[in-house]
Amino acid sequence: MILMAVESSCDETAVALVEDGRTVLADCIASQVALHRIYGGVVPEIASRKHVEAVCGLADQALKEAGLRRAQIDAVAVTYAPGLIGAVLVGVNFAKGAALALGKPLVPVHHIRGHIAANYLADPELKPPFLALVVSGGHTLIADVKDYTDLEILGSTRDDAAGECFDKVARVLDMPYPGGAALDRTAQGGDPEKYPMPDSVVAGSELDMSFSGLKTAAINRIHNAQQKGEELDVPSLCAGFSKAVCRTLVPRTLRALELTGRKTLAVAGGVAANSVIRAAFTEETAKRGVKLCMPPLSLCGDNAAMIGAQGYYEYLAGNIADQSLNGYATMDVCDRRF
Repeated sequence: MILMAVESSCDETAVALVEDGRTVLADCIASQVALHRIYGGVVPEIASRKHVEAVCGLADQALKEAGLRRAQIDAVAVTYAPGLIGAVLVGVNFAKGAALALGKPLVPVHHIRGHIAANYLADPELKPPFLALVVSGGHTLIADVKDYTDLEILGSTRDDAAGECFDKVARVLDMPYPGGAALDRTAQGGDPEKYPMPDSVVAGSELDMSFSGLKTAAINRIHNAQQKGEELDVPSLCAGFSKAVCRTLVPRTLRALELTGRKTLAVAGGVAANSVIRAAFTEETAKRGVKLCMPPLSLCGDNAAMIGAQGYYEYLAGNIADQSLNGYATMDVCDRRF
C-alpha cells in the first residue's frame, strides 16, 4: 500500500511517498530555515504563504523521484494537528483536495504520533509495545505505545518543552536559528560542571517534567555576565545546560521503563538529534539491557515520511476522515477530532 503524506505544521513543507508504513519511496522537503533566520524564529504568516507556494511542486517531485503515477497512490495522509494553525491548514486542504481528486481515503495523523513512527522507518523490526520519549520544540512527553494507534501518556512537561528552552537560550546567546542545533554544536568541548544548573521536581508526579526554571536560570546567568561585563564561557554554559536537560529527561524515562516493564525505548522529535541526549540514552539503556531506537538525524526533524509511516497504521485501524476534516493548533496525542 502506497501513501502520499503531507506535513506542514511549522516551517518545513514536506511530501513523501511511503509503502506499507516502513519503506520510504520519496521524501521531499522545502525548508524555510534561511527565510526565518533573519527574524530569529518562525513567522507564522510567512510560513503559511511559503507552504502554499511549495506543496504542489513537492507532490509532483515526490512522484517523479519514486517513479510512480498518481493512480498508484492508495491513500493520502496528512498532519492535521498540532502546529501553527495557518500552516497546518495548508497541508490539510491540499490533502483533502488530493484525496478528493484521486478518489482515495484521507488519513489524519497527529504530528507527535508521526515523530514516534519515524522509528518504524529507522528500525524495520520495531513493533509495539514499547516506551517512547518525544522531545521537540513544542512537546516533551513519555508515552506507553501499547499498539500502533493506542498510546497512553505517562508523563509530560508542565510548562516549556525542552526544545523550546534550547531555542530560547540559544537566541539570548545570539546564535543563528534554529538555535537548538547551534547550541549543541557550541557545547562540544565545554565543561558541563562550570556553571551549575538547577534540577526540577514536580510534586506528586514523578514522571512529569518542568523546564521553565532551568531556562530562566540559564538566561539569568547570561544576562548577569553581560551586565557585569564578565566574559562568559559560552561552550561550558551550553554544555551545562544540555546536561541539565538530560538530568530531567533520562531518569524519568528510565523510571517509566521500570514501571511499565518495557524493554524497548524509542526516542523521537527534533531534540532527539541533540548529541548529549543521544549519548546519554545510549549509555543508560546499554547498562540496563534495553533496546534503544533513535531515528537518523534526517528523520528527527519534521518530515512527511514519518506521517506516511503512522498514516499506514491509522488507515489499518480505520481512522479515515471525510472532507469536513479540519486542522487544529493544539491537540492531545491521544485525542481524535474527525
